[in-house]
Amino acid sequence: MYSRWKLAQKYIRYYLTAMNGKGHGVHSPFVFEFITHVLNDSRHYPAYDKVEARRQELLAEKAVIEVEDLGAGSVVSKTHSRSIASIARHAAKPPRYAQLLYRLVNYYQPETIMELGTSLGISTAYMALANPHAYVITGEGSNAIAAEAILNFNELNLPFIELVEGNFDTTLKEMLNSMPVVDMAFIDGNHRKEPTLRYFDQILPHTHNFSMIVLDDIHWSEEMEAAWETIKQHPQVRMSIDLFFVGIVFFREEFKVKQHFTIRF
Repeated sequence: MYSRWKLAQKYIRYYLTAMNGKGHGVHSPFVFEFITHVLNDSRHYPAYDKVEARRQELLAEKAVIEVEDLGAGSVVSKTHSRSIASIARHAAKPPRYAQLLYRLVNYYQPETIMELGTSLGISTAYMALANPHAYVITGEGSNAIAAEAILNFNELNLPFIELVEGNFDTTLKEMLNSMPVVDMAFIDGNHRKEPTLRYFDQILPHTHNFSMIVLDDIHWSEEMEAAWETIKQHPQVRMSIDLFFVGIVFFREEFKVKQHFTIRF
């Protein structure tokens, strides 16, 4: 992973060179619509208060659990013993990006949603609340964290979320078998190149013209940047949007020319 200084340098470069996040000069109707109705949707949804209230409770939770980390590891902790508060502070998606996931689901209304990397379930809850009729399945590698996520789903009255515990290398196939197609996938686990590409390749046959895949921390490390570049160039990917901390790819065949957009967010 990059050092904080290196990441800050990359973010500054991104911010200075990215397309203005207001949609000015965008010639793609699809991207203009995305910027207008998703990126810049400033409405305050009731779900925000509901999930953020739960987040605040988790940030005050001093209980310590033993965490099995199957991915690239924690940025802030090298021990397997971690407090709930520490996980909530450092592993859960911050409000800005968790609420972006909410708006993506709210606007495009995917009926099947898959997540790899539940953590405490904050991002999962946001996506589930954005479309209560969707089938939501999420995978978490650490049994201890998965148990906490289930408690949070119950607290938020989201018992319909299906959580699968275990290493994605073995559970992803099971998860994919449980849904006819993947309308939306959020890949937020095991931040390394080879596993990220492998998960993408496994999900791909289950996508369709209107599917979208969101990838977390695409500039987190040299490996993740390499994975993102490979995914962008995949023949089935027709459009990609780089928001620095997350990347989104679309497969719409009506986009005759492959397009990549880096947008300030």
